[in-house]
Amino acid sequence: MVRMTLVLPIDPEANRLLERSPLALLIGMTLDQQVPMEKAFSSPYVLQQRLGHELDAAELAAYDSEALVAIFAQPPALHRFPKAMAARVQEVCQVLVERHDGDAALLWAEVADGPELLRRVSALPGFGRQKAQIFVALLGKRFGVTPQDWRKAAGDYGDPGAYRSVADVTDADSLRRVREFKQQMKAAAKAKTTRA
Repeated sequence: MVRMTLVLPIDPEANRLLERSPLALLIGMTLDQQVPMEKAFSSPYVLQQRLGHELDAAELAAYDSEALVAIFAQPPALHRFPKAMAARVQEVCQVLVERHDGDAALLWAEVADGPELLRRVSALPGFGRQKAQIFVALLGKRFGVTPQDWRKAAGDYGDPGAYRSVADVTDADSLRRVREFKQQMKAAAKAKTTRA
């Protein structure tokens, strides 16, 4: 894995965890909805601190669901919807255990091509097409996971020089540009809904 170049204004230890732990990265992406990306991608580090040891997919998959919700809900909550997202993270970990020996890296290891990678990611609970494409782009642009046709599989999110998602964040300026893009998309969607 190449050195992570994603730079978010979060605790440096949280960034380092994302860099070295495929499971932390996947949990961050799982949580990346309806909260700022800094919150989503720093929460795996907070989760690890609350558990008191390295994140482990098998442990999270088998964790008592109510106890896991309590960990997610403890102030400051790991997500604005702690109950739903604790369940989602547990479901993702269960899939990792069932299909990938509990190793998040095996989700993208030795894939034949981009479309296969997109299929694998899309099979995760809560990973619709757009979220899966963003994760494929994140793996390709920031972690050197570049099977044949990965950019095509990632859709617009795979475009070089784009500022559409967390996959494109390398510094404060790129973070600002990604935010501007997301605001434009929200405004366009709102305008479309208003016209309908």
